Amino acid sequence: MGEMEEGGMKVKKIFVVLLVLGGVLLLASGGYGKVTLSGLFMKQAGYQESDIRAMTEEFVKAHPEVEVNLAFVAYEELHDKIVVAAASGAGTYDVILLDCIWPAEFVEAGWLLDVTERLAPEDREDIFPEVLSSVTYKGRLYGMPWLNDWQYFFYNRKMLETIGGQPPQYWTEVIDYAKKMKAQGIVEYPIIDAWGQGEAVVIQWLQYVEAMNGKLFDEAGNPILNQGKPQEALRFMIDNLKEGLFNPACIESFYEEVRRVFSAGQAAFGLNWTYMYNLANDPQESQIAGDAVLAVIPGFPDGKRSATCNGGMGLSIMKTSQHPDEAWAYVSYLASKEVQKKYSQNALPIWKSLYDDPELIAQQGEVVQVAKEQIHYIFDRPQVPWYSQFSLVLSEELQAALTGAKSVENALNDAVERTKEIMAKY
Repeated sequence: MGEMEEGGMKVKKIFVVLLVLGGVLLLASGGYGKVTLSGLFMKQAGYQESDIRAMTEEFVKAHPEVEVNLAFVAYEELHDKIVVAAASGAGTYDVILLDCIWPAEFVEAGWLLDVTERLAPEDREDIFPEVLSSVTYKGRLYGMPWLNDWQYFFYNRKMLETIGGQPPQYWTEVIDYAKKMKAQGIVEYPIIDAWGQGEAVVIQWLQYVEAMNGKLFDEAGNPILNQGKPQEALRFMIDNLKEGLFNPACIESFYEEVRRVFSAGQAAFGLNWTYMYNLANDPQESQIAGDAVLAVIPGFPDGKRSATCNGGMGLSIMKTSQHPDEAWAYVSYLASKEVQKKYSQNALPIWKSLYDDPELIAQQGEVVQVAKEQIHYIFDRPQVPWYSQFSLVLSEELQAALTGAKSVENALNDAVERTKEIMAKY
């Protein structure tokens, strides 16, 4: 009897220990057996915050064992937020929104999970290679492409028809049209662009450089952005700004300012990301609804037919994540064909096959057709771990030239010297 009681006590003790351990495991996984993921996204452009929350709710409904906590910051805060979280080693985020200019920096720092083997070969085959590049570093994948975006040329149909113009293929035509419009009093400043100090002015200048077939570095990796086409591109911007063809507001404008000026009918031409198309044709948001046309960005006769900067962003998993499998399931769901097709209004899909989908063409026909041509002229910004510092230097020196604080030569010479200093540290 004593032995039986003693045995029973042992069983009870083991049961209690198991209950305690089970409770600890439940707490560690977020409670009630659920895995809790934390995701960091940006507030503006591309998919809206409401879209991301809706996508996430759909994922959680299909995966009741997973909870997802979302955080949103402005794009300008995103990089530093990730850096601080990663450097702390606290595992603050499982999934982050990764801009295409950050893989080199973050991979070299050891922060991102290599997901090369997780992406099925048939899926990889169906994704545009230009889009895959946004999450690629040294031939390995460090995320799933998600926010598929590049820039387009926008023109006001009514203004162009007023002077009998045709959709321009080259910037020489754009400038000729702009001069006619200005002379006829159709619009005071025909062209609006985003030259605000920051990544915007760097991207816009690079698009002119690339369209002119210019190079920032020679084959040995030395910076040569103070000579040839890079210098010519900056002069193109400044000369046409002085002529009043580019709006003086360009110097302080970012992409939302471009959208507002263009949508108010205060510009005939502009450059912007995909999201501007639907908003510029929305009567509640625009005074030119129905006349905002999206087209392939013009090139230069002695350069390329077109050039557009890769603005793609991916979803990456942090190495510190305790739940990489669940994080990959979440990332894969957000980037799936079904989800991307459903939320295509603000960002076109990453999947090639969807560009022939009758339903998508019915929804976004004009954009889809232009996108299929524009994608062939995508270029990536320099894939180097010191790009953030390089971009800061460029934005400061380009602004100095655009505002007249420095000559073109001095600004770009200074940019080269400062770039060399950055490179020496790496």
